[in-house]
Amino acid sequence: MKPSIADLRKSYEKAELSEEASHPDPLQQFDQWLQEALRAELPEPNAMTLATVGSDLRPSTRVVLIKGYDERGIVWYTNYDSRKGRELAGNPYAALQFHWVELERVVRIEGVVEKVSAEESDAYFASRPLDHRIGAWASPQSQVIENRSVLVANAAKYAAQFLLHPPRPPHWGGYRLVPDTWEFWQGRKSRLHDRLRYRRVDGAWVRERLAP
Repeated sequence: MKPSIADLRKSYEKAELSEEASHPDPLQQFDQWLQEALRAELPEPNAMTLATVGSDLRPSTRVVLIKGYDERGIVWYTNYDSRKGRELAGNPYAALQFHWVELERVVRIEGVVEKVSAEESDAYFASRPLDHRIGAWASPQSQVIENRSVLVANAAKYAAQFLLHPPRPPHWGGYRLVPDTWEFWQGRKSRLHDRLRYRRVDGAWVRERLAP
């Protein structure tokens, strides 16, 4: 008999998240949780879902990789001409979500997105493996292509053109989400989960508990 997905359940009992034990600064709380995810050697702890909204008001999501974070915000890199790039150009508000399943934790971050400086994008692009740099030229991200051979041919063309030193494409670079809201979710028993939200109010962070 085929199992019913409606009957799939899990009891969350690994940890708790209290006001007393959490940081008053959400960036410090995020850093603590991310470092714990890294030490636990979770699969792709740096993966985050990015949600954007297009001019047609339809939301879309995709998984990207965090490449940096500090007081200024959360950084990732991508093709500016992709669907997410076009949507961010029209509506800079976006949301990120980390889901560390093994730790029974979720982090949600909302805010305004801006491009990082050209210098930051250049520095990160230069640090990437050669095939990744060629790939940034070869893939017209989010565009319809006839078949995979288009990508292979493009990669060969740009590899021959640039050899070992491909420059950063003008359509490729970094984004930074500047948070105005953070939420930390820790799974708890009996579905009485811990949810702490941080909101930016008059330049300061206000921490509050949400009902699960």
